[in-house]
Amino acid sequence: MKPKTSLQKQVAALSATLRPITATQEKWAYRHCIEHFAYRTNSGTMTCSDCGHVWKGKKGNLCDTIAGCKCPNCGTELKVKDTRKRTHKETAYFSVITAHKGFQVIRVSQITSESRKGEVRQLYCQEVVQRWISPEGKVTDMALLRGFTFHYCDCWSYWSDMEIRPHNPLYDDVVAWSDVYPRMSVIPQLKRNGFKGDFHGISPIRLFKALLADPRMETLMKAGEIEEMKYFLSNPCNADEFWASYLIAKRHCYHINNIGMWCDYLRMLKNLGQDLRNPKNICPEDFIEAHDRLSRMIEDRRRREREDAERRRTEERLLREKENEEQFKALKSKFFGLVISDNEISVKVLESIEEYCQEGNTQHICVFSSSYYLKKNTLVLSARIGDTIIETVEVDLQTLKVVQCHGKYNKDTEYHKRIIDLVNSNARLIKERMTA
Repeated sequence: MKPKTSLQKQVAALSATLRPITATQEKWAYRHCIEHFAYRTNSGTMTCSDCGHVWKGKKGNLCDTIAGCKCPNCGTELKVKDTRKRTHKETAYFSVITAHKGFQVIRVSQITSESRKGEVRQLYCQEVVQRWISPEGKVTDMALLRGFTFHYCDCWSYWSDMEIRPHNPLYDDVVAWSDVYPRMSVIPQLKRNGFKGDFHGISPIRLFKALLADPRMETLMKAGEIEEMKYFLSNPCNADEFWASYLIAKRHCYHINNIGMWCDYLRMLKNLGQDLRNPKNICPEDFIEAHDRLSRMIEDRRRREREDAERRRTEERLLREKENEEQFKALKSKFFGLVISDNEISVKVLESIEEYCQEGNTQHICVFSSSYYLKKNTLVLSARIGDTIIETVEVDLQTLKVVQCHGKYNKDTEYHKRIIDLVNSNARLIKERMTA
């Protein structure tokens, strides 16, 4: 990518003046980043993966498997592998950290090892990424091109040029994965801000950016509060919210045993509306007891909120049911008491919303869930023999004809046609109620 900003142009120009990765650095990487092992066959024959030397070892020696061995030819310390495999390919990364013309530079190289049993190991080294960090903590990336893939990280185009590239999260990953060459040089600003050569298990790029761009991390590094620094780096939102409280606690010489739990405690205080800058709140004498007390208070509040919400929902439901009942009565009360019978089957009007609910549950139909009781031009009747529901009948009040008549699970019974004829033949009774 062509450099566009003045910073990118400066970095691109300076990158061309960097010296290549040295043979000493490559030798260190081969020694520390690549696995060195001896192939051992069932007969006990050993083969060095580095120089290809073959010698006779002890068959199935457990001590060699655990402690390893040394090649008699090249003197390399080797792990022992009982295998018939004849080839081995391995890829790893290492970083060289250097200062160049006022920039902190992290140079990441890929090393590839190709080993074939009985032959000298073939080793290759290629610089793939450069992370240029300005004294203000701004990062500019230079890298080789990569193949179009989302899952495989080692697909660098080795014949491309080292150029300015848009930031790719993979660049952070290869720095985090790589071993760091022990001899490094850093810019004065990093030394001033507390860096003394120890990364404390933090990725170099992440630590350098934080020390140069975030005064809070500089404060923690200089104070030796490494665990707190690592926590706030991983939880930047908590650093933004609770930094002032942290300074107050330190000013009062309060010892924080677990920064994660302490920040959780502060968040509970915040949720309860407490003052996060009051030392009495943020520096409890018995932290565990205070933490548990706030947990109980939060849980009690949530329980009350759930109860209040449930009570409001119940009140709203009862209000809706009351309104529905009034609307239902206004629509259907004129039909209450209407019964059509042929001396065996009686067809009666459903006279309450509760009866609609019972009808729907008994027959497994949607007469209640679909709110048939609020349909203006519909009258629902229940056809029964004694107290047993046979079918549920829907009558269209505009045509006075049966439009639906079904039994349990919306299936027709042996009385189906008889019920329809009974209701249709007595439609005048429904009409009389409508005109009364």
